[in-house]
This record gives sequence, structure tokens and C-alpha cells, in this order.
Amino acid sequence: MTPPELDPELGPVVGLPMAVPAAAAEGLPARVRIHEVGPRDGLQNEKSTVPTATKAEFIHRLAAAGLTTIEATSFVHPKWVPQLADAERLFPLVRDLGTPSGTAALPVLVPNDRGLDRALALGATRIAVFASATESFAKANLNRTVDEALAMFEPVVARAKAQDAHVRGYLSMCFGDPWEGPVPVPQVVRVCRALLDMGCDELSLGDTIGVATPGHVRALLTALNAEGVPTAALGVHFHDTYGQALANTLAALQHGVTTVDASAGGLGGCPYAKSATGNLATEDLVWMLTGLGIDTGVDLGLLTATSVWMAGQLGRPSPSRTVRALSHKE
Repeated sequence: MTPPELDPELGPVVGLPMAVPAAAAEGLPARVRIHEVGPRDGLQNEKSTVPTATKAEFIHRLAAAGLTTIEATSFVHPKWVPQLADAERLFPLVRDLGTPSGTAALPVLVPNDRGLDRALALGATRIAVFASATESFAKANLNRTVDEALAMFEPVVARAKAQDAHVRGYLSMCFGDPWEGPVPVPQVVRVCRALLDMGCDELSLGDTIGVATPGHVRALLTALNAEGVPTAALGVHFHDTYGQALANTLAALQHGVTTVDASAGGLGGCPYAKSATGNLATEDLVWMLTGLGIDTGVDLGLLTATSVWMAGQLGRPSPSRTVRALSHKE
């Protein structure tokens, strides 16, 4: 499947100039890898099911915009996330993007052994497991305790590694939990250490309900380093509930983090945490990183046009401030 031409009615976007005012800042990484989660984390929270062909086109457009890591789907049981029940139909439509000659890695979420079987059968080479730092969310999301969930993931990670797959460990509720309140840093560090010890290649630190602040981010990253978790193995995943996602991202960059999760157009939330609003919008992130002189490899114009197109498919405007600014029609 080849990426379609952009609809001329949707681009080029107009409004603010595309040249981002830039001034490089000291102490920041030269390049950041954006882990795009829109097709999975973004669309899983939609009330209506997006057609498989539309999802495939979305992923192809994101790759054409220069994103090199695009989380494609989830092999969870359709009963729990019906919006992603078409994983077996979708993945073959985008799989070539993840081949050695392709343009983007295509991680998929797997909840258990059965999910891993389904993903491997279709040729997935990058998988992710989804753990929780808190007991309340582990119960709500997985119907298990934190330790029971870790025990479930251990053989999944081992089998994936035996198949030479890259494994990402998501950790939700790293900063706050809607049932338990602020989450103690040592509690998060313990689960992170367990995920690395079982073989995860990288971890994504999730601010699932968007309550983190920059000082809390720095404290967690420092504590993780003190327990032997290298910064190079860490990514950050912020929600913008309280408008702190970009500030928190900057704090992580200042600490040396070079992997940032984001969702095109700001799509997504969390179906198991009702207070979780949208993810950090990829366009907002690219605007900031470009202004800081940090390379992402992403074409902001193509990305914005893609999110405008997807907003049209969903029947509502994008929540991304950058998308709205750049796509404003006089």
C-alpha cells in the first residue's frame, strides 16, 4: 500500500508562517526520536470505530511526514478495546513500513501470551507491554495486582526477546493516580527496575492523568538513574490535562531523555482513567523542538495536514494548538 496524495483541500495549511522562530539552547540533545502513538493510543479512545483503511492511510501519512516510530495497533482482546479489534486486518496493510527497506518502526501493544502470538504471526518485530505503577490502576486496567501483572509479562517479554523482538515497557500512573493521588517516586522506580530486569529494551514513563510538573519529572529521572536505570533506556509520555506536557518534556530533555511519546493532533486519552485527557500533540512537540534547534526529521507541514485530514475523518477539529494555528483559514 503506497501513501496517498494529500487532499489539496486540506493543504498546504495556511495561517501562521511555517518557519518556526528558533534559538538553540545549551544542554539539550541534538536529536529527539518521536514515538508516535496516535494510531494506537489515540484511536483506542474513540467512541466510534475508525475504518481499517482509514487507519492504514493515517499510518502511511505519518510515515510520509517523517515519523520513524509509529505505534500501529494493539493485540488486546476485542472485548476490552473494540476500536482496535481489526489488528489482524490492519497490520498487513502497513507492515512493509517496518521492514528493513521501510521508513518506520511499527511497535504493537500486546497484553499477554495470546496477544504476542497474534503479533508474531503477522511479523511484528517491536512489541510493547503495559504495566502500572499503582495497584488501583493495575486492577482497573488488567484486573491484577502490580506484581501479578509483572509476573504475567515476564514470559511474554522472554518469548519476544527469544524471537529477536524489541520490547518496550509502558508504565502508567508514574506521577499521579485518580484513586490513590500522588505516586511515591520509589514505588515507580521499583516497577521500572522490574521491567528492565525482565528484559525490556526501553521504558516509557506515563503521566496518564497529566498531573506531573517539571520538578517531579526531574526527581523521578534522578531516582531512576540512582537505581541503575540509564537515561538512554527511558522515554516520556505526557498528557496535557493541566497544560504541563511541554514543560515536563523540556525538563526531561534537560535531563538527557531523547525519546518522547506524542500523538498526532493530540488524539487520545485512556479508557480506564476517565480523568485522562489527550496526549501531547505531536505538532506542538515538533514546534517546540524545532524552535530549540533539535532535529526530529519531521515535516511539520505534512504532519499538520495529516492531522487536519484525520480530524475530518473523526468529524471534529483537532485539539492541537499548533494544528489549529497552522490550518486556520482566513
